[in-house]
Amino acid sequence: MNQLPAEAADSPDADESAAVPASEPSAEPETQEPGRVRSSPLMRLLRLAASALVVGLLVLLVWALLHSRRGASFVRQIADGKRPLAPPFALAVIWPHSETWPKSAARGLADGHLSLRDLRGHPVVLNFFASWCVACKQEAPLLHAEAQARAGNVLFLGVDVQDLTGDAQGFARRYGINYVAVRDESNAIYNAYGLTGVPETYFIDARGRATAHIPGEATRTTLDQGIASITSQQRGGTLPGGAHVKGP
Repeated sequence: MNQLPAEAADSPDADESAAVPASEPSAEPETQEPGRVRSSPLMRLLRLAASALVVGLLVLLVWALLHSRRGASFVRQIADGKRPLAPPFALAVIWPHSETWPKSAARGLADGHLSLRDLRGHPVVLNFFASWCVACKQEAPLLHAEAQARAGNVLFLGVDVQDLTGDAQGFARRYGINYVAVRDESNAIYNAYGLTGVPETYFIDARGRATAHIPGEATRTTLDQGIASITSQQRGGTLPGGAHVKGP
């Protein structure tokens, strides 16, 4: 048997190395990459909320764009003489004066809301207005007189847009509006009808079809033409309008 040299056998270092096992390398403390910041739960929540807000705004933008295109298409169809169905709505009544309406139509006001569908069977003059609109003030006496002259036969209906309820009611009181007015709070009906300002007037026949449109202040001539398109089947389309202003 081979023997270790005496020096190695007698060396104390040899005994120590044989007795003590080799130690494993110690784990280094975890370090963070330069420039990297840990995100707290609050920061992650804020990022999620911001992302949700952006997505929500994009959805609203797409929705508004689609509805504005539908409104523009609706206006074009009237101009082409196609008599499209008027976009439906159910809105809160802000001026319940129905003295020029037939009793059968006035019954639909009992719950404080009015649906366009409830007016089927009656020809309707639908006037979009706002209290701040100078042209609306100028045409108000004409609308009052025409509604009175055609009481019981043609329904006049006002739709207040981009306005405050109190201001709209003050407008109706000042000009003695003798027909019902409702309020479009969200601009949804404004967009559905393709409005580009106020005043604008639409003429809807007893079957709910839009036959004529005045994009601007109405005159006695254009009102008579529009009403003839819903009472005697005369040609309507887009009629010349006067002053016309966009919202504030």
